[in-house]
Amino acid sequence: MGTLTNALHKFAAGSRKSTMKAIVKQQAQPGAELREVPIPQIAPHEVLIAVQAASICGTDLHIYNWDRWAQSRIRTPIVLGHEFSGVVVEVGSLVADVQPGDYVSAETHVVCHHCPQCRTGQYHVCQNTSLLGIDFPGCFAEYVKLPAENVWKNPPGMPYAVASLQEPLGNAVHAVLAGPVAGRTVAVVGCGPIGLMAVAVARAAGATQIVALDVNPYRLGLARTAGATATIQSQAEDPVKRVQELTDGNGVDVVCEMSGHPVAIRQGLEMLTNGGRMSILSLPAQPVEIDITRHIVFKGVTVLGITGRRMFETWRQAAGLLRSGMVDLAPLITHTLPLERFAEGFALMTSGQCGKVVLIPSS
Repeated sequence: MGTLTNALHKFAAGSRKSTMKAIVKQQAQPGAELREVPIPQIAPHEVLIAVQAASICGTDLHIYNWDRWAQSRIRTPIVLGHEFSGVVVEVGSLVADVQPGDYVSAETHVVCHHCPQCRTGQYHVCQNTSLLGIDFPGCFAEYVKLPAENVWKNPPGMPYAVASLQEPLGNAVHAVLAGPVAGRTVAVVGCGPIGLMAVAVARAAGATQIVALDVNPYRLGLARTAGATATIQSQAEDPVKRVQELTDGNGVDVVCEMSGHPVAIRQGLEMLTNGGRMSILSLPAQPVEIDITRHIVFKGVTVLGITGRRMFETWRQAAGLLRSGMVDLAPLITHTLPLERFAEGFALMTSGQCGKVVLIPSS
């Protein structure tokens, strides 16, 4: 990629520049602002990356709209964004295995390495995790810094926009492959971008039926493109009844809950077969009331909370699916916008009339 060299040359030519453009959540209220902020200064174990593409996530939308979850979690000001690809332009003095010019994406959960979970290899549930774009400045900017150990090197031919989607693809891979899928029936509840990726992963993993559920006809169309064998518009028909019809009255073996809607979560448990598995990746904005006795205990189901990606097992799985061609993310990228048009991107995400929206720093 000639642009790898270009990124390095631009950084060298602009080395006297001390600020960069970034999308900042400046105040505890809806919205965000495009601001000039200092270019991050790296520590000896960190790298500085020139961002080439950054995609908007559902979590970013929670923060942008300033819902109840965001109000309880985010401390302003903060540079938003955590899904990206870019070129390393500077490395710290202690960094040995990453070099300027490397084409990278990154694991965005920074872990402590000292808690019981880290010491037993469960880095994805580290008790002291810090999150890019939530706890420290994110990637909706011209530059972002991260510990070198978080860097994931990309193959040179991968488009920047596609490479920026590997982090959320990892969420989908983790949710779908948290248990057996081959030869099983799968329902994906909520066809936002990660739900659409979950459909594609379930297809690649050998699911016999993949039922996609959403209230948005546009997103259901994308789900069919991604590999759904059946789609259900949840407000137009009874989704539980329809799933029962599609599965000869048995219910589905696996439910991947991606919507975060209280009604959809309850329906997901109802459509799950006895002994089935439900992976919950969504972030409900408020507590959800469920019938634990009827829909979990007496059915003998397994409910898994899915957070992040298993480091770096999930990254290897996701990269393998992309490399093999079994999962193609390009059709899910419906809009590519310059960083300055971020408000348009967030409006598209709010409307649901999009797949994945990718922002490109103007530099």
